[in-house]
Amino acid sequence: MNTFPKYKAAAAHVAPVFNDVAKTVEKACHYIDEAARQGVRLLAFPEAFLPGYPLWARVAPPTESEQFFFPMAQRALLVDGPELKTIRQCAKANNIFVSLGFNERSPVSVGCIWNANVLIGADGSILNHHRKLVPTSFEKLVYANGDGGGLRVSQTEIGGIGMLICGENTNPLSRFTLMAQGEQVHICSYPAITAARTPDGKGAYNLQSGIRIRAAGHAFEAKAFNIVASTYYDETQRACLEPLGQTVLDRFDAGSRTVSMIIGPTGECISEERSEEEGLVVAEIDLAQAVELKRLHDVVGYYNRFDIFRLTVDRRANRPVSFIDDPEAPVSSESRRTESTAHRGDIAEF
Repeated sequence: MNTFPKYKAAAAHVAPVFNDVAKTVEKACHYIDEAARQGVRLLAFPEAFLPGYPLWARVAPPTESEQFFFPMAQRALLVDGPELKTIRQCAKANNIFVSLGFNERSPVSVGCIWNANVLIGADGSILNHHRKLVPTSFEKLVYANGDGGGLRVSQTEIGGIGMLICGENTNPLSRFTLMAQGEQVHICSYPAITAARTPDGKGAYNLQSGIRIRAAGHAFEAKAFNIVASTYYDETQRACLEPLGQTVLDRFDAGSRTVSMIIGPTGECISEERSEEEGLVVAEIDLAQAVELKRLHDVVGYYNRFDIFRLTVDRRANRPVSFIDDPEAPVSSESRRTESTAHRGDIAEF
C-alpha cells in the first residue's frame, strides 16, 4: 500500500562565509541544528554553498579572473572529504535529510571543478551525488560538464526526492527524467544575484522572476512539492568583488536578487518567501495532496503517449581513463568495451 508522509521541509536562504570552508561548514551545521529544533525532516541549501558561487565570472573576462579562480580551485572539495563528512555527521545526529550544493574538485586534476550537489540521508549516508550537466553561460569558464550519474530520484521514508541545479530546471528532459522515477519532492538551488549591465541597473536579468516561473512550472507539471533554496547576498560575497572596482560593485548592487520558497503541487507558494534577509523558509509537505492532482495530469502515467514518445538517458559516469590490470588477460574489442563501462552506471529508458 502506498504511504503518504506529512512532515516539515525547509530551504536555507543563507550565504556562505565566502571562500572560507571551515566557517561555512560550521554555518551549515548551525542551520541543520536550527532546522531540527523546528522539527524539519528535509533541509535544502543553495547552489555552490560550500564555499561560494563564482559571481566574479559573470563580469570578469578570463584575463582578469585568474586571481579568483585559483583560490576557488584551492578550496574545492572531494565528495568523500572531511568537510562533507562533518556535515553528514551533523545530519545523522539530527535525523534530518540535507541537500547541499558545493564546489567539487576532481581527484585526478588540480584545475577541474564541478558544480555539484549531494543529498544526505538522515543516517548520514550520501543518497545521491549530482554534477550540473551543463554550466550555464559564463559558468563554462569555471566549471566542467557533469554527467547523468546523478539524474536519480532517491526513494526515502519521506518520499521520492530529486534535485537539479539552477539552470537545469529549465531543461524539460532533465526534469522529466526525475518525474519518470517517481519524484514527489523536487529541490532546486540557485546563486545570490545577477549583475546589471550598467551601474544604474539597466539590463539586469530578472533572476527572481525566472526562478518563480521554473519552480511553479515544475511543481505543477510533476504534481510535486518544490523546495527552492537560493543564496543570500552578503558582505563576504560583495567583498570578493572589490578588486574589480566600484563600477562592478554598483552593477551587482543594482542586480536582481534571488528568492527562496516552497511550492506546492498546484504550482502555488505554500511558505513565506525570503530574499533580503537570511533564515529558514519552512512549510509542511503532505504528499497525499498530489494524488487527486495526478488524476488531472499525470505526465508519467495516463497523460502521455509512450507509444509515440521515448526518452533514453545515459547515467554512466564519465571517467578520464580505464585500466585493465591483469597483464595475462586476453584483450578483445568486447573486453575493452566491458571494462570501460562496467563501473560507470546504467542506461535508463522512460
